[in-house]
Amino acid sequence: MYKSFIRPLLFQFDPEKVHYFTTGILNTILKTPIISNLYTSSYKLESEKLQKRVFDIIFKNPVGLAAGFDKNAEYYKDMSQLGFGFIEIGTVTPKPQDGNPKNRLFRLKKDKALINRMGFNNKGIDEVVKNLKNKGDIIIGGNIGKNKITPNENAVDDYEICFKALFDHVDYFVVNVSSPNTPNLRALQDKKPLLNILQHLQTINLIKQNPKPILLKIAPDLSNSQLDDIIEIVEETKIAGLIATNTTIERNGLQSENKNETGGLSGQPLKSRSTDVIKYLKANAKTSFPIIGVGGIHSAEDAIEKINAGADLVQLYTGFVYEGPQLVKDIKKAYLKTYG
Repeated sequence: MYKSFIRPLLFQFDPEKVHYFTTGILNTILKTPIISNLYTSSYKLESEKLQKRVFDIIFKNPVGLAAGFDKNAEYYKDMSQLGFGFIEIGTVTPKPQDGNPKNRLFRLKKDKALINRMGFNNKGIDEVVKNLKNKGDIIIGGNIGKNKITPNENAVDDYEICFKALFDHVDYFVVNVSSPNTPNLRALQDKKPLLNILQHLQTINLIKQNPKPILLKIAPDLSNSQLDDIIEIVEETKIAGLIATNTTIERNGLQSENKNETGGLSGQPLKSRSTDVIKYLKANAKTSFPIIGVGGIHSAEDAIEKINAGADLVQLYTGFVYEGPQLVKDIKKAYLKTYG
């Protein structure tokens, strides 16, 4: 029903407006008990065999919602009812910011892809903390970034503010230095500034009674030598792991009319590269560390491919937009069939 009726209708309208419309409709549906039970039961699939322990967190299943969908921690309860095992909120910055001018989100229908140049639009850390105070047992990742107006030499201060504010409200952290939509942000992926940020956060983290896992989200556009640096950084800072990968600035082989829009490309064209990055990291790391695989997962087979490449968990965003909530259940069924 989603792909045959709902998606063609929604895809007639501006994608950013559709995002807020559909999340609002979903919230209304899930507040109506009878309809909610019917709706969520369609996507419910639970089994102890789906549970997975990664960086000392027990995930009820390995399929998560990637950052960017729920920037302000407003929809995570609704999305968890669609069967996700964990929700990553953000990217959140210390101060509220509007992000880049609209239009800034584009569908590439022929390529089953999106291009976004949102620019970390969010309501700021205080609003996000308020929204997380009654999260219950939903596993939440906090994806943190810097404000656009913060110069790179002071970026560590923004990450510290977000880290301290979110510490009691999330289960793990993700340091985002790989979005292509904040000017010069990706320069923070260079070894020296990245070490500075991660070591600083780990210093704060490790004096806590119960430290939280810190992950780094990396770009798919890194060279092998840069990936080698990332591996060294993970081993030196002893962060919990990596998320591979963020969106790409590459535009090879695209067919859609919006292919030349600036911003980060996500969806099917990213699938092979993100998988290759996972394989490279697994093959070249001296010590094994967890990886969350994201990028181009549009089918259960795509998710299994990521796991076989070395991903411990997977995340959806663009695939969820194109394929609908049935994709989450399909991946869990395939996971049970393959590994259960």
